[in-house]
Amino acid sequence: MTSSKTSSLADIEKRQSEAGVQIADLDDSDADFGGQEARQRLERKLLRKIDLRMSIMIVIYILNYVDRNNAGAARMRGFETDLHLQGQEFATLLSILYVGYILMQIPSNMLLNHIGKPSLYLPACMIVWGTISILTGITNNFVGALLTRFFLGFVEAAFFPGALFLLSKWYKRSELGTRTALLYCGNIISNAFGALIASGILDNMNGDLGRAAWRWLFYIEGALTIFVAICAMFILPDFPTTTRWLTDEERRLAMKRMQEDAGVGDEGETEVGGHGAGLWLAIKDWKVWWMAFAMTSQVVALSFNAYFPTLSATMGFNPTVTLLLCAPPFVFTAIMAFAVSRHSDKTGERFYHITVPIFGGIVGFVIAICTMDTAARYVSLFLMAQSYAGFVVLYTWVSNSFPRPPSKRAVAVALVNAFSQLGNVAGSYVWPSAWGPTYRNSYAICISTAGCTIVMCYIFKLHLAYLNRALDGDEAEKGVKKKGFRYLL
Repeated sequence: MTSSKTSSLADIEKRQSEAGVQIADLDDSDADFGGQEARQRLERKLLRKIDLRMSIMIVIYILNYVDRNNAGAARMRGFETDLHLQGQEFATLLSILYVGYILMQIPSNMLLNHIGKPSLYLPACMIVWGTISILTGITNNFVGALLTRFFLGFVEAAFFPGALFLLSKWYKRSELGTRTALLYCGNIISNAFGALIASGILDNMNGDLGRAAWRWLFYIEGALTIFVAICAMFILPDFPTTTRWLTDEERRLAMKRMQEDAGVGDEGETEVGGHGAGLWLAIKDWKVWWMAFAMTSQVVALSFNAYFPTLSATMGFNPTVTLLLCAPPFVFTAIMAFAVSRHSDKTGERFYHITVPIFGGIVGFVIAICTMDTAARYVSLFLMAQSYAGFVVLYTWVSNSFPRPPSKRAVAVALVNAFSQLGNVAGSYVWPSAWGPTYRNSYAICISTAGCTIVMCYIFKLHLAYLNRALDGDEAEKGVKKKGFRYLL
């Protein structure tokens, strides 16, 4: 390897050498499973089994975001008045959740990687955050709500980075985008699903048992979360090495798939210095921080999400119609996210699948700045919401770009996601009531941060292309017959 090649390339080649993996010999591995056709049948069976069990994470993510964002709906039916909130206190309640969310993500993923039991760890955290959500419904002042929101974020932090890490332990790079999209559709659908639930509860349960409707919103959604968590304990898979309901042949195939996908093994072969070493490996990799800042910028651009009912209300309809109008844009977005991610997987392309939807969101912001016409503003809400399709592929790109060792991947995914939540803290203050009903300043901020994300992704793509060219040259020097690991662009 020439001196001009980066240290990351040296690390890849060193791990490949230590593992004794010869890429050209991988074709012979089908014999371990009875030949190519037998392996393909077994692989389809394995994927169906894993997909079926993983599907409950979509439901979990819906509830994760419903519990997080129900304050926006509650705001329309007395939440601020009953808690005597003033000034920026509501924005503070939204932002404080992400303080705990940021603090816990990296330690949570390190612990998850260490214990290897997501089927127990993730539902246990879910039970706790469901309980905290219920407690939000009994608060009577700003301080009480502040405490419940902080601890809600602290516990909810375990789920999304943990889910991304769990997916990356089972699915190859060519499969990961679609699965990540399906997972993130839980987030997107939660905006539609949550608005519909909130509309029903807030319209029909005010005064029941002497409690305000917004309190019932927290009670019911928190209880539903706990019920689903108990079910998830018996459904979720663990990691390939720790899942008990796999046959020996399925377990070997699951591990072999990941080995072939990255060119090295997924467990002990690539771990150096123990699981804690992954923290240092991730921290010293500048690419992790680059993607963390890119994602943070886009999270600010997506800050309209928490205020979507407020933005919908600028069209002049009553609260019930306003909440119902929040659903269609996110149903459309869920369909778009799945289609874009699936096409990204099939083509092996990431950059344009990320940036084109984000640019569509910028068009939506521009329309909202330029007019108060009802139809045009509703169209702008659709365009804003669909930018989530690019955001989903961005999450997949992060998982693809830091493949090994697993301990580093666990920290990298958590670090990028945790750091990006600073965007939610800042975004909570991007939409002050004083800037309404036009919110031109807010939209201008979103345009700037979305544009920054596009530029940063382009620079990242250029760097990964350079790394791929260096790997091509190194394999040519060594006479490797079959192309090994390459970064997806």
